[in-house]
Amino acid sequence: MSTGTPYSQGEFCWNELGTRDIDAALKFYKELFGWSTLSHDMGEHGTYYMFQLAGKDVGAAHRMFGPQFEGIPPHWACYVWVDDVDAAGAKAGALGGQVILPPLDVPNVGRMALLKDPQGAAFAVFKGKEHQGAARLGPKPGTFCWNELRTTDAAGARRFYSSLLGWSCVEVPMGPGVTYTVCKVGETNAAGMAEMHDLPAHWFSYVSVADCDASASKAANLGATVAVPPTDIPKTGRFAIIKDPSGAGCGLLYLLPM
Repeated sequence: MSTGTPYSQGEFCWNELGTRDIDAALKFYKELFGWSTLSHDMGEHGTYYMFQLAGKDVGAAHRMFGPQFEGIPPHWACYVWVDDVDAAGAKAGALGGQVILPPLDVPNVGRMALLKDPQGAAFAVFKGKEHQGAARLGPKPGTFCWNELRTTDAAGARRFYSSLLGWSCVEVPMGPGVTYTVCKVGETNAAGMAEMHDLPAHWFSYVSVADCDASASKAANLGATVAVPPTDIPKTGRFAIIKDPSGAGCGLLYLLPM
């Protein structure tokens, strides 16, 4: 499937939910965001569910089972486009990261690898072939609009991802003693980083919404936990953080019109 405009090296291109209660998760997200689903039989790997908005792919979900998922909590995985998956895997290792899943071809999709950065945050690198990632639908509500690294070492993470993906990183003051990092591909904002020490390092996904307060309230009524209530981001918009009924965290983000 074509996304219309190809992704460039360093752009996030796909978000994928791993959960143990796939039925509850599918029901929740379909009702919250108005997504529909297509299912693909993956044989011994189970069923892969494609989330769609207006007939366009926006993300996916699968049920986690087997020893490879032991101890891994439900989560949204973040995929970043690279021009060469094998080279990215080798470079990640040389920069102090880890290759969790070596580069492999996904039939009728593309090539991918699963990596960890030096602080332990997992992410996937991907180059599409038959499938080119999420459709580019702009800031339309119901689309993934931002990926954010929560890390224990922002300076180390900036060095790693800048070297691996070619990002330029800009530090943005967010108040006394608080700095947020915006990572760019060329002039385009690609991701954010925040230094936090109360949780293991991890990547986190945000979905665009038209009304953050209404979406958070709806999520709660559908069985989610609102971990961070709707909160203003000065000159940017309003966000909330929820945990879906299966336990996976997800952000809701309303962006002010540009």
